[in-house]
Amino acid sequence: MYATILDNLSAVRPDQWNRLAGGNPFLQHEFLTALERTGCVGDDTGWRPCHVVVHADGAGRGPLLGAVPLYLKYHSYGEYVFDWSWADAYTRSGRAYYPKLVAAVPFTPATGRRLLIADGVAGARVERQLLEGARAAADRYDASSLHWLFHSAEESRPLAADGGLARVGCQFHWTNRGYRDFDDFLATFKSDKRNSIRRERRRVREADVQFEVLPGAAITGALWDAFNRFYRTTIHAHGGIPYLTRAFFQALGETMAERVLLIVARRQREYVAMALCLRDEQALYGRYWGGRPDIRDLHFETCYYTPIEYCIARGIARYEAGAQGEHKLARGFAPVQTHSSHWLRDVRLRGAVADFLLREQGHVGHYIDELNEHSPFRRAGAQSDGRG
Repeated sequence: MYATILDNLSAVRPDQWNRLAGGNPFLQHEFLTALERTGCVGDDTGWRPCHVVVHADGAGRGPLLGAVPLYLKYHSYGEYVFDWSWADAYTRSGRAYYPKLVAAVPFTPATGRRLLIADGVAGARVERQLLEGARAAADRYDASSLHWLFHSAEESRPLAADGGLARVGCQFHWTNRGYRDFDDFLATFKSDKRNSIRRERRRVREADVQFEVLPGAAITGALWDAFNRFYRTTIHAHGGIPYLTRAFFQALGETMAERVLLIVARRQREYVAMALCLRDEQALYGRYWGGRPDIRDLHFETCYYTPIEYCIARGIARYEAGAQGEHKLARGFAPVQTHSSHWLRDVRLRGAVADFLLREQGHVGHYIDELNEHSPFRRAGAQSDGRG
């Protein structure tokens, strides 16, 4: 059993990698290689692939037993787990924080496994090889630190045992309680919150906006052009960086058609909003959107209510609408904990970060408790706080 480091994922057979991914669309070979092939990641972007893979035999031979999607980073953009203050502390102490390593899906704050292990193998041995391989990569590239971002709750224990410092965050997810339709979902709300959502939906209808949800195979080049314009306009409006390219969106539609959805809003012949989602068997994931700012409540309908209706109609259990957003609470989303783990090479900085994370964890717990006190649901319809 041998661990090696790869600078691109094309060296791995898609079927072997996807057997490890467990159906998660962001971990699929097609998604990660699309980022590489279209220049969204690579040396010029500050995201340099250095994936760890474990094979049964040396020199990359034999079955693929395990993998870690790993990147050498020269900045902290596109991660959604913020460590700028740690970088500043390193600089003030005369040390270099970059490069660092992150085990993550670039630009994607969605929880998933980071220690990808094949079924039916000696999981503990493969896990140990992956952890040692990631540390070997840190040594090879003289990385200051190794960060496991948005990993599963179950991976917290082995990462902590390997020296990782646990960090928790908060997102807002919608859970399907077996609703018959959107009205059945609304029936679980307190009356004032229910009426507010109905008003928001009515305003969009009165603006003569119609919606359709298109699967990947139905998304034309012209639609991708329009979506790319919406995406870039939204990013620039918020002072962000447009990490993804038109070519990347096209690649997703071509290679992951069964996982890709485009929510399209039209007013007569004009596109007024679009939202890109990915899905697996259990969840829908809202990723990027754009729309005309002059149509009131268009964002809520495009990014929340239409996707929720889609999930209800198809029996999808969960909808994750992206990072942050307390305004999601009033629209039926509940706060849930997210997890990351951080290993820092410098012992003194590691101690300072450990103290900070312990205090931060208490603040996040209180924050989630306070949010749940303001749940829009009637008590019988209250959602879980999602901790654990």
